[in-house]
Amino acid sequence: MSKWTATEIMRDVEERNVHFIRLMFTDVNGNLKNVEIPVSQLDKALDNKMMFDGSSIEGFVRIEESDMYLYPDLDTYLVLPWGAENKKVALLICDIYLPNGEPFPGDPRGNLKRMVKEMEAAGYSDFMLGPEAEFFLFKLDEKGEPVVEVNDNGGYFDLAPLDSGENCRRDIVLVLEELGFEIEASHHEVAIGQHEIDFKYDNALAASDQIQIFKLIVRSVARQHGLHATFMPKPLFGVAGSGMHCNMSLFKADGNAFYDPNDDQGLSQDARYFVAGILAHAKALTAVANPLVNSYKRLVPEFEAPVYIAWSHQNRSPLVRIPSARGNSTRIELRSVDPAANPYLITACLIKAGLDGIKEKLPLSSPTDRNIYQMTEYELKQEGIDKLPVNLAAALVHLENDNIVQAALGRHIYENYISSKQVEYNEYETQITPWEIQHYLRWY
Repeated sequence: MSKWTATEIMRDVEERNVHFIRLMFTDVNGNLKNVEIPVSQLDKALDNKMMFDGSSIEGFVRIEESDMYLYPDLDTYLVLPWGAENKKVALLICDIYLPNGEPFPGDPRGNLKRMVKEMEAAGYSDFMLGPEAEFFLFKLDEKGEPVVEVNDNGGYFDLAPLDSGENCRRDIVLVLEELGFEIEASHHEVAIGQHEIDFKYDNALAASDQIQIFKLIVRSVARQHGLHATFMPKPLFGVAGSGMHCNMSLFKADGNAFYDPNDDQGLSQDARYFVAGILAHAKALTAVANPLVNSYKRLVPEFEAPVYIAWSHQNRSPLVRIPSARGNSTRIELRSVDPAANPYLITACLIKAGLDGIKEKLPLSSPTDRNIYQMTEYELKQEGIDKLPVNLAAALVHLENDNIVQAALGRHIYENYISSKQVEYNEYETQITPWEIQHYLRWY
């Protein structure tokens, strides 16, 4: 993202005929929200004087303490590449502040900033994150509502005519590049109708911002093609679900803290401790990395889903993989995260869990270089390989018992998040599904 000053933004708005500004922020569940203002109010927004009602936003505050202020991060300023010439729309991602000028503890973005400061206090300069978000493209009905019908029959790395979504995907890439994203790859994924677009890694905050903007652009461009893009983890039965593999590394002033040229594997002790921290807190992390009831329809042993708490070099069946690149490209890949996760929350939790591994010098188990999917239950037990929680309710129990992941969220976010998710799961548990009607109605 470019560096901007308030004066430069005001000048750019005038030169490019921007008429509306979206002041965007993210709620606890990861949903983008915005207050849109005309350009006449931009100076007020840039002066951090734009107020909104926080009591209407999931996980924020009660009605008696509802006044909140939007503080735009000037470096996130972008002009969207559509709209009439004299009615262009720009966006600014905002932090949330209380009337007394203190950061609001329920703001996911502000909470991530808090964790970045904790990382810096531990002696590290940057946490770098490279997400790989997958999504499905579905058709729309005559009313413009999405239907569970894909628009192609492609598979992994296929191209037209099987991949009839490539034109939409290509336009998404063009828009992202116009907005400053460095796109590394774009391709059809394993399932029919499933796609992936990868962009270059960045620091924790910038990468999390980019994930939110990425989702907005993907959905918007898909609509322009008469399609619906969804980041729902498992929208179709019998095919692979959508993940958001997270590639991460810690940096110090002299380079990548995960790389050691003198180690046989090129991995530093910090890297091993960090992986151990991720594995130690994996079950609680799942409540944040896989936040929906639907997330656990993806986390099943079939379709190469990462459900086993283990790690390896290259082997893609464990939860954590160490890609082969070394030097400043040395990184850890966590494969369980799905694209419904709130990027600010999961990034904060990954930093905290990894730092806990370093602080406590947690021992790292031996790598699992076998295909875990072919191992028997007895073999898994012999190797000490555990599984991730099987549903959201189980994941929330682990979150309730993990002080480290709770601390990463902060008290306000933790309490609101877990309450919201418990309500979500309880509502799901009482639903009568078509499967139950089909299997039970005639026979019982």
